[in-house]
Amino acid sequence: MSSEPNDGDSVEQDPLIIQVPREGAVHLQLTAAPPQSISSGRAVLESADTDADGNLVAIDVGEVVLSVPSPEALERESDQVRGVIAGAGTGTEPLVVIVEAAEELRDEEIAPVVAALRHTPRSVILRIVRNA
Repeated sequence: MSSEPNDGDSVEQDPLIIQVPREGAVHLQLTAAPPQSISSGRAVLESADTDADGNLVAIDVGEVVLSVPSPEALERESDQVRGVIAGAGTGTEPLVVIVEAAEELRDEEIAPVVAALRHTPRSVILRIVRNA
């Protein structure tokens, strides 16, 4: 079986779940002007509660496979993003990619994570922990 994507008859893939602080800068930006990955349904936006410091409330679900300081690192290190997601193996827990802080999230920063979805049968969550 080829590892090359075949958009015509590919298996239905769960969308990337993007979790952001509710009413934070990234939430407002993605809601006001959704990038192509969200408007096409390849990614879905999920706003979540924050603690007193404005950080996303920690979740007990998922296996953290990568943590980066900012969204720019996702684009810059796209080979690493694909590698850790593809190399995580099978399992039932979603894979979690953490971005420590962001002011905005652009489609070119989301794209490497969306592209990596085809290399795993598991769901993937991209968590923006706090506003920059």
